[in-house]
Amino acid sequence: MNTGTVPQARTAVALAARNRKTQIALGRVHEAITRLRREKAQISVAAVARRADVSRTFLYDNPEARAAIAAALAEASEHRHRSLAEQEDEREATWRERALNAEEALKAAYAEIQTQRTRIGELLGQVRDLQAEWTEETVQGITTENTTLKQRVRQLTTDNRTLDERLKAARSNLRFQDRRVADLEAQIAAPAG
Repeated sequence: MNTGTVPQARTAVALAARNRKTQIALGRVHEAITRLRREKAQISVAAVARRADVSRTFLYDNPEARAAIAAALAEASEHRHRSLAEQEDEREATWRERALNAEEALKAAYAEIQTQRTRIGELLGQVRDLQAEWTEETVQGITTENTTLKQRVRQLTTDNRTLDERLKAARSNLRFQDRRVADLEAQIAAPAG
C-alpha cells in the first residue's frame, strides 16, 4: 500500500505543480495580451509568446491560451475592421467636402469667366465703334491738322520769344531815357554859372 500511494502522491504533487506553472503562464499570457492591446501593437501568437515568455507550442496546446489569443485576434480584427470603416467614412466625408468646395469654386469661376467675357465683348464693341467713326481720310486730315498746329505752336513760341526780347529792350531804353530826362531837368534847374 505504501508503494502505490507514493507514486500517486508524487503524481498529484507533480500535476499540482504543473497546473500552478500553467496558471502562472496563462496569467502572463493574459497580461501580454492586455499590454499589446494597451500599446495598440499587433497581436499575434509570436508576439504573445515573446511578451509572456512562453513557447508557441504552449499557446497552441493549451486550450485556454489558444482561446484567449483567438478572442484577442478576433477583437483586434474587428477593431481594425471598424477602424478601417471609420477611416473610410472620414475619407469619404473629406472627399465629399472637397468635391462640394471644388463645385462651389467651379461655379464661381464660371460666373467670373462669364462676367469677363461680357466685359470683353463690350470693350471690343467700343473699339469697333471707334474704328468705324474714323475713316482713313479723316485720320489723314486730323494728322495733317495736328502737324499744322504743331508748326503754328512753334511759330508762336518763336514770335513770343522775339516780342519778349523787344519788350525787355524797350524797357531798358525807357529807363535810359528817364535817366537822361532827369539829368537834363537837373541841368535846367541848376543855376547858370
